[in-house]
Order: sequence, then structure tokens, then C-alpha cells
Amino acid sequence: MIRISEMVLAGHPDKFCDQVADAFIAEAMKVDLDAYGQVEVSVWSDQLWLSGGVCTRSPIPRTTREIVIEAGNAIGCNEDNHIDAQQYQLTDTVCRLVGEPRDWSDKVNDQNVIIGWAGYDAHTRYLPPEHFAAHVFREALTDSCLSGFLAGQGPDGKLMVRMKEEAPGWCIEHILVTLQQKESTPFADLCTGIEKTLADSYEKLRAADRRWVTSWSEIQLMINPNGPLINGGSDGDNGQTGRKLVMDYYGPRVPIGGGALSGKHLSHIDRVGAYAARDAAVRAVQTGAGECLVRVMYAPNIKQPLDVSFEMTGRGDRQPKGFFEHTAMVSRYAGPVIDRNIARGRHFFDQGFVWNGGKP
Repeated sequence: MIRISEMVLAGHPDKFCDQVADAFIAEAMKVDLDAYGQVEVSVWSDQLWLSGGVCTRSPIPRTTREIVIEAGNAIGCNEDNHIDAQQYQLTDTVCRLVGEPRDWSDKVNDQNVIIGWAGYDAHTRYLPPEHFAAHVFREALTDSCLSGFLAGQGPDGKLMVRMKEEAPGWCIEHILVTLQQKESTPFADLCTGIEKTLADSYEKLRAADRRWVTSWSEIQLMINPNGPLINGGSDGDNGQTGRKLVMDYYGPRVPIGGGALSGKHLSHIDRVGAYAARDAAVRAVQTGAGECLVRVMYAPNIKQPLDVSFEMTGRGDRQPKGFFEHTAMVSRYAGPVIDRNIARGRHFFDQGFVWNGGKP
């Protein structure tokens, strides 16, 4: 069976928008853990737009410009990069209310169909192996651009993984990478750095799980087929919050719900419901299911889901309907779990989160 998945790196304009949106929500939560928030971000060239609203019991002290610049600097969008976050011209229409946020956050605030999925085992972090591998390579390239073989390159980029899933194991056949580079960097040096970064990452992957049977020398690696990418980030493409949902969820072979994750406070049903459905699916796999897909349906202002269904291979635990009650979900995952780093693509990849099988 051929399996394919793809990723974008932290500096891709869509992912940058996700990180700014979650950074804004994180600032609201520093002021008030009950904060209500729904923030959308768009970017093109040197223009960045924000819309939406937040409500906290006291004002958010940091300015939007400070939030944007910090998010950009954290991934390398600074004065040494083609995209410098300090140069963005901001249009900020976010409504900042000072009041009682629970008027919005203490209820299901929209209709929603939510999907949670888990499969395989802890070695793939309960993700499809092609999506897990793509995440591993995404993390490796992102980290390398900050302080490794590729230091100073990026942060914009994309990658794609194509593999065969059949006995005796998993065979990666193609890896495609497009990475932004500095104009002063020889293209051959960039290619060498990418190859070295991915090869090291893949060998660690194989050492941890022998189901990855292809040797590195057998994998066809394609790098920047269009040639050098200099004007990356928002100078090469526009960006918007919530446009990388397949990446954020489970890859292209698993259906997803309709709601974006980043830019919303944890109490938003799109977000907390998605985390709870993932949690339930992981628990099912941990207790015997081969894979599990959970569907949950909500109506506005009704805390209990209208419907919960489990589809699984094998037999695993099924969580009761009360597991998905809104107040119970918010309480279960309460705390400052949202920051800009989760928006890099770590919603269902980061093992530190309880809904991914982490320790409570």
C-alpha cells in the first residue's frame, strides 16, 4: 500500500500565522486562564492582518507588535533573514474586551463534527507511520535551521514523504524537500546540509523501530526541484490561520473535523473536542484496538455531545458519553498548554500532552 504525507516548516506563511494566533491566545491565558479567544491571522509580503476577539478579566499588557516580533524571532524571521518580523505593517482589528470571559468560554459555542484518530503504537506516537515520519523530518529540519547543519537557513520550507506499507516493514521510497535559503549560501552546501540532517534523523528513526526497513542509500531524496528558494515566507506566498489542518491532524488518509485548532482558547469546542477525541482514540489503542476513529457531534449551547461513535479494529476501551461533556473536557486538559510551539504542527505529535498518551 502506498502512503503519502506532507508537512510545512515553521516559517511557512500559513504556519507562521498559526503560531502568531496561538501566541496571542497564550498572552490572553497569562492574564486569565479562563480567557475567551478566537484570533485569525493573515499575511502577505510585509502586511499582516489580525481579526477576532479576546475577553479577559484584566487587559493584556503586551502589544500585538511585540507578540508578532517574538513569534518571528523564535523561528529565525529576523534582520538576518529575507523575512524580518520587525518589518511587518500590522492591521489589528482584534476586539480586546475586559470582562467576564466565561460568558463565552463556559459553554459549547458552535456546532461541530469532531474526529479523533489513533493507530499503530507508541513508536509512531499513535499516528500513521508516513505522517509520523514526516513530523520527524519536519522537526529535524526546523531544529537544524535554528542551530544545526542548516543554521541560518529557512525557516520556510515544505517536505513530502512517500512510502510503501507492506511486509516485512515500512519502505520509504521518496522524500521531497523544498527549503528557503540565504542568498549567500551555495546551493550545493544547502543540499549537503539537508541530506545530512535527514540522514541522521532517519537513522535514529530506524534505531528506535526496526519496521523502517529501507536503508538511507535506497531512498530517493529530491531537494528544491525549482532551484534555490530565496524569497520565502510571506514574500513568496500568502498565509492564513487554519490552512494546514491535514498536517495538524492525522495526514491525508484519515478524515478530519471541520474546525481549525490554533487561534482558539482551549475551551473552544473545535479545540478541546479535538483533543478529547484524540485522547479517547489513543486510550482505545492502548487497551487493545488496532486503530480507532472517534466521531463526536455538538450543538451550540449544549454541553453534552449529541452523538459519539467509535469505529475500531480489535477491541479497546470506549469512553462514555460523559467523557466528552464540555466542562469535563476543559477541566481535564486545564492549564497553560497553549503556546506558539504547538502551532508548529505538534498538536497530535507532542508526547507531552495527555491526549497523545502523555502522563497527566
